Amino acid sequence: MSRIAGKVVAVTGASSGIGEATVRLLAGRGASVVLGARRVAQIENIAAEVRGRGGAAIACATDVTRREDLERLVDSAVQEFGRLDVLVNNAGISKIGPMSNIDVDGWSAMIDVNVKGVLHGIAAALPVFQRQGSGHFVTTVSTAGLMVVPDMAVYAATKNAVRTLLEGLRQESTDGVVRTTAISPGFVRTELDSSIDDVAVRERIRRSMDDFGLSPDAVAEAVAFAVEQPRGVEIGEMTVRPTVQN
Repeated sequence: MSRIAGKVVAVTGASSGIGEATVRLLAGRGASVVLGARRVAQIENIAAEVRGRGGAAIACATDVTRREDLERLVDSAVQEFGRLDVLVNNAGISKIGPMSNIDVDGWSAMIDVNVKGVLHGIAAALPVFQRQGSGHFVTTVSTAGLMVVPDMAVYAATKNAVRTLLEGLRQESTDGVVRTTAISPGFVRTELDSSIDDVAVRERIRRSMDDFGLSPDAVAEAVAFAVEQPRGVEIGEMTVRPTVQN
């Protein structure tokens, strides 16, 4: 039997892409799932499909820039299923483009979603994990932070900020209570490009996604691998990229 069976997992950014794929995969392996996203109709439909296949799932409207929304997501998991074992901090946006565009609003939006959104998740779930004596943060980072390239400086900075936060939390959590995992995907066929305002950059990123991007299922498998490890094993970081990507 999979060690995922029986776990309670909450996922942000669950309405499409990596988040949706993760929900479907973990639910299929026996986890109870709590879907969080701003697009409520979509997560309600996905949750209904999971339940229709015999799984356990609920949807919770979640804007990760709002701390109270993450608290409600975590509370919903505990109230519905009795506990929360894993929080997958997956929501993210990509307002990429040359720094010469001076897109201060885009920079701020990425900080609010990509960095503060993760912190809000940690703030909401950490007390629950400590009270339970166990818990696992799995966070979607990016290969953009591993190899910084033009047009992605601020986006990469937000992802590296999260990588640093997770490492700090890991070092503060060597009592075995909290596990942290950072997963850095390369190009994946998702809707992430929809948040890019620079038309030329958006079209280039979309072409790369379509030409050689991974299926979101590949990243979901990485999440599952981290989650199913025995309690004394922590998968700290994983990189999942297409074989043809630099």
